[in-house]
Amino acid sequence: MSAKKISMSKHRLDYLEQLESESIHIFREVAGQFERPALLFSGGKDSIVLVHLALKAFRPGKFPFPLVHIDTGHNFQEALDFRDQLASTIGEKLIVRSVADTIKAKNLTEQKGKFASRNALQTYTLLDTIEEFKFDACVGGARRDEEKARAKERIFSVRDEFGQWDPKLQRPELWNIYNGRIHKGENVRVFPISNWTELDIWNYIKRNEIELPSIYFAHDREVLEWQGQLVATSEFIQLDETDTVSVKKVRYRTVGDMTCTAAVESTANNIDDIIKEIIATKTSERGETRIDDRVSEAAMEDRKKNGYF
Repeated sequence: MSAKKISMSKHRLDYLEQLESESIHIFREVAGQFERPALLFSGGKDSIVLVHLALKAFRPGKFPFPLVHIDTGHNFQEALDFRDQLASTIGEKLIVRSVADTIKAKNLTEQKGKFASRNALQTYTLLDTIEEFKFDACVGGARRDEEKARAKERIFSVRDEFGQWDPKLQRPELWNIYNGRIHKGENVRVFPISNWTELDIWNYIKRNEIELPSIYFAHDREVLEWQGQLVATSEFIQLDETDTVSVKKVRYRTVGDMTCTAAVESTANNIDDIIKEIIATKTSERGETRIDDRVSEAAMEDRKKNGYF
C-alpha cells in the first residue's frame, strides 16, 4: 500500500465519528437557516447527548438557542436535578414551562385512571411555548429506532401553523440537503440523532465519558408489578389493594414521566454492562418500557399529528 493510501486510511472516520459529524452538520444547518431555534432538553440521555453535540458544534461560542423543557410535573427528580446541573455547568439559558400552568390557564381536563398521564396535554404547553418565544425550529432527541411513527420523520420535519404533522406530506432530503424554508406560523422539528440507535447512544456516551443521571444505572427502587412491567411507585400512580409492590434492583432504558415509564430489572451499574444488556435484548426501549405507547398501535403517530414532539 502506498504512503498516500496509508495516510488516508488513518483519517477515515469510524461509524461513531460519522454519526457525530452528521449531527454537528445538522446543528450548524439549524443555526444557519433559522432565526429563533430552541433545543428541547429534558435531562434524559438522548437530550444530554444532543447538548454534548451542540457543545462540539458551537464552542467556544454560546449556543445559538436556549434549552427548553416542557415540564409535565410527573418527571423523575433525578432527571430534573441533572437538567438544572448541566444547564448551570455549561452556562446556557434554560427555559422551563409547566404543563400544570397550562391545565389551569386553559381549564384542561386531566386523564383519569391508574396511570393518568399528561403526555397528551404537554402538546398544548409546547405549542404555547413556541408561540410565546416565536421559535421557528425545535431540536429534539427522537431517534428512528425508538418507534415506528418516529421512523417516518424527516431530519427537518415541518409542522403547519396549527402545530400539526402530516406523515404523507414531507419533504425529500437528498444528499444531506435540508430545507428549512417555512411560511409564517409554521415550525420545524429537527432530529440530529435520528439515524442513531440506542446502542450508538451508549457507545458514544462511553467514548466521550458523558455523565448521566443515576437513574440509568442499576439501583434499588420500590416498584409496582403491572402486566409484566415494573412501574415506580409515586404520588402520581393510584395503587389498589391487590397491587403487588416490592423493592427491586432496576434501571431505566428511557426516562419519561413516572406515570408512563417502566423500569427493567438489571444489575448493570456501569456502561459496559449496559451495552451488553442492549446487545442481548430483542425489544426496543420504548417497546419494553413505555406504557403510553400501548394505548393503540398508532398512539405515538396520533399524538405527533396533533403537535406532540
